[in-house]
Amino acid sequence: MNRRGLQAVLVIGLAVLIALPVFAGKYDLDLAAKIMIMAIFAMSLDLLVGIAGMVSLGHAAFFGVGAYALYLLSPEYGAANLIVSLPVAVAAAAVAALIIGLLVLRVSGVYFIMVTLAFGEMFYYYATGARWLGGSDGAYIYQRPQIALVDLGKGHAFYFLVLIALAASYMFLHILAHSPFGHALRGIRGNEHRMRSLGFATARYKLIAFVIAGALAGLAGYFDAAQFGVVNPELFGWRLSGAVLMMVILGGMGRVHGAILGAAVLVLLENFLGDLTTHWLLPMGLFIIAAVLLLPRGLADPAAIWRTIRERRVG
Repeated sequence: MNRRGLQAVLVIGLAVLIALPVFAGKYDLDLAAKIMIMAIFAMSLDLLVGIAGMVSLGHAAFFGVGAYALYLLSPEYGAANLIVSLPVAVAAAAVAALIIGLLVLRVSGVYFIMVTLAFGEMFYYYATGARWLGGSDGAYIYQRPQIALVDLGKGHAFYFLVLIALAASYMFLHILAHSPFGHALRGIRGNEHRMRSLGFATARYKLIAFVIAGALAGLAGYFDAAQFGVVNPELFGWRLSGAVLMMVILGGMGRVHGAILGAAVLVLLENFLGDLTTHWLLPMGLFIIAAVLLLPRGLADPAAIWRTIRERRVG
């Protein structure tokens, strides 16, 4: 898809999301909000995987930090202040990413994957045994955050706040990906040794990207906790990290809009198949396998399916 076509699709998609509350019910709006939250989460991981070339299996750790931060900042039966709790949750995730990044970025390749997985599982097992975090049963958030006179638990305020967060996250990452910083990250992904020999402080670039990705994951976790009103150790688990990695791969690595598309398809497919059968993981797996084989560059490049078919015919 060329640049103008992509811009047109994005504008149409934004217009549909803005108009959705006019003709959609509560169930559809909640589903759309969930998709947007997971899209923010997927875009944050795409910064690491698709642009910087760092495959992480512990990215859910920062998602969980953002979610639990909202829980800790919420009164027992009251609502947290959005202006206070949102920046604190994002900052907490960023600090966690900074600390972990200083440790895990000492390694690369499969070792990086395993170390990030280990840190995610450490968060998971700690939350499972921590009573002050609700233990293995998790904890409830009884009211959504509030800002001034706006109650995010009423009307469409929460939906539009998530939409604003999605649009802002996309614009930020799009600009970042096409900035000199983004080009440096792509160079590091391609050949880190060469970038280092050219004078780039590759460790610093990777750490900054890791912190930014962690902060955005914390933002998504915050909104997830606000939407569903519950936090539990599974928010740190490898299953969630694996699911968001599939969204990135399915949509097309290195394309910010691809992460949004991958999140939308995977959430909608899971919702649809879950209503059809209790064994929805089997058709889900078959779909992902077919998508990877036919669209090696992801759903963001649908023309690749015809190229793949022609190449196989020629071969």
